[in-house]
Amino acid sequence: MKILQFHSKVWVPRPIDEVFSFFSDALNLEKLTPPWLQFRVVTPSPIAMQKDTLIDYRLKIRGIPARWQSRITVWEPPQRFADTQMRGPYRVWIHEHRFTEDVGGTWCEDHVQYAPIGGVLVDKLFVAADVRKIFAYRSERLGELFGENKL
Repeated sequence: MKILQFHSKVWVPRPIDEVFSFFSDALNLEKLTPPWLQFRVVTPSPIAMQKDTLIDYRLKIRGIPARWQSRITVWEPPQRFADTQMRGPYRVWIHEHRFTEDVGGTWCEDHVQYAPIGGVLVDKLFVAADVRKIFAYRSERLGELFGENKL
């Protein structure tokens, strides 16, 4: 199984504590996910974010309903946290969120390691483009929510 990599980085003109606080609310993930995924957090609120927190979601991938469960595997406020898919549409999905204060704002970095079912061919045909679109949407939404951003 080949593990693939994806990286995204966006700067927002807000302090690190404010940005990390936004990402610490699991329900805000709905605001950062494209509508075409019909993404919903199904874990009851409030969700206490910390190491080993489990969060359940429902979404549609290319119209096919899917369930997803992630575990917070790293929790180091306000610099970073990571979530790992425990159940879902990938063989592997590890998503690390990093936050760095810089020049009156905060860099938000996403590092994803993933392995789609179907391997590299399915990634080339479908998954890589979808992942790029999802994170492009996320960067756009962060700009709308926090102010002008730069890549």
